[in-house]
Amino acid sequence: MTTGGRHLVRRIAPPLLAQTVLMVLVGLALTHPPLHLWRPGENAVTDRLAASRVPALDTVTWWFSTLASTAAVVALASVAVLALLVETRGRRWREAAFLGGAVAAQAAVFLVVTLCVERPRPTALRLDAAPPTSSFPSGHVGAAVALYGGIAVLAVLRLRGPLRLPLAALAGLVPVLVAISRLYRGMHHPTDVLAGSVNGCAALWIMWRAFLAERGRATEAAPHRAPQAGRAVVVFNPVLTDAPTLERIDQVLADFGWGAPTRAPTSVDDPGRGAAASAVEEGAALVVACGGDGTVTACAHALAGTDTALAVVPCGTGNLLARNLGLPSDPARALATALEGPPRRIDLALADGDGITATVVSAMAGIGLDAATMADTSRSAKDRYGWPAYLPPLLRHLRDRRMRLTVTLDEAPPIHRRAAMAVIGNVGALQGGIRLLPEARPDDGVLDLVLVHPRGLTGWPEAAARLATGRLGHVPAGGAPGGAAPFEHFRARRITLTADRDQPRELDGESLPAGRTLRLAVRPAALLVYAPPGAGPDGVGTEPVPAVRGL
Repeated sequence: MTTGGRHLVRRIAPPLLAQTVLMVLVGLALTHPPLHLWRPGENAVTDRLAASRVPALDTVTWWFSTLASTAAVVALASVAVLALLVETRGRRWREAAFLGGAVAAQAAVFLVVTLCVERPRPTALRLDAAPPTSSFPSGHVGAAVALYGGIAVLAVLRLRGPLRLPLAALAGLVPVLVAISRLYRGMHHPTDVLAGSVNGCAALWIMWRAFLAERGRATEAAPHRAPQAGRAVVVFNPVLTDAPTLERIDQVLADFGWGAPTRAPTSVDDPGRGAAASAVEEGAALVVACGGDGTVTACAHALAGTDTALAVVPCGTGNLLARNLGLPSDPARALATALEGPPRRIDLALADGDGITATVVSAMAGIGLDAATMADTSRSAKDRYGWPAYLPPLLRHLRDRRMRLTVTLDEAPPIHRRAAMAVIGNVGALQGGIRLLPEARPDDGVLDLVLVHPRGLTGWPEAAARLATGRLGHVPAGGAPGGAAPFEHFRARRITLTADRDQPRELDGESLPAGRTLRLAVRPAALLVYAPPGAGPDGVGTEPVPAVRGL
């Protein structure tokens, strides 16, 4: 699945599932003791409305009830979606997806809830034929809120002139009148109507969040920017970056004054380093890296020591550098957030070891448990589940035999330890905001090392608790160790790890052949990168730092 698809699934599926579960639980509570005792009181409401019926209101409520019937909602929603797509030649597909998605989502939730909850209709004489579904929730009201409420939202967004707000208010009034009509006609209890309203509103919110909210945030900060000097090149992983995402990237660049960018796809043979190097040779001022950590690292290697700036667009699973620079997970919004501030310089690390060609590390490198976990996590699992896909392999490797490590920090005497894993970082935060290296900053001129060596039955639970609560202890200045067991922290400009036997290794999330040695040396201020001012877990500095030429 592409980046845009994964992003939409993560935005829609979890809240929609939560909405369904909560509505089922509410329905079951209303139909079982003790809340089922409310039913006589609710029947009294519909009975009183039935007693006050008059022919004129019978006709009016029939019209509004019909406006929210399945046939009417499907027909009107289809026409509205097609009109949005045809009129704008697909440019308004997000608005169309918002409206159609809201109607479809509330219908799906409605069907699941009615299968799980059996609630009889009110005792009042019903003016309409009762469909073979539970009274809870009101499908008419949910559909009306999703359709006409969605039309009201789009009217506010798209229309201009004096009729904009009146038309939006008129569309928003329809669900209210539908709700009253369903009560008047004896079709639903008051709580059924309330639940239907909640169902429709929740569907609108979920689809707004998925299709419209991020789009607005991605570009609202830069409506009109002066043209930028120089050329932009977008280096993208075609497996992770789809066409709509690239179009949004182009739009953000245009909003910030950049001309139409050159697109350079990565390949198995060139994960981005060659394309970024060509961009430097051709005088590009900006390289936008759209992909996972591998794409970002490859581009960083080519740009190290140059005056060509890098903008990181997270399209992968880990996205460690993007997370530590304080960038949002949405690709277009991440680029817009990064371009808000001036470029500044951050450190890189140069890594090598037995069987490792010297290469750049922008975020983290590791040996042991973390590398074994990454090696055993399939691409398909990462595409489907995101970073939680790492959890099953992690649990499998917790019982792996500990390694004996020799740790060399700068020119200090070697240190000998037994550990489950060792991680060297230019940055400190993992997925979910967990700070494995609490003192790490990408612009401080040093690298941070953590050794994890849990002991006994409580070792791993204690490690997990300390990570979750951030109680990892203080890391002293210099080369002295610090931290709180089972974590031991060090800081140095050059760090060499030597294991007693071959171990899995990784650089920026990319698995390497097993080996015994992993060496990293910091290259201060090597990379010019766009990042939001003062944002991110590592608080990247804003003072200009001279470039370090070459690695």
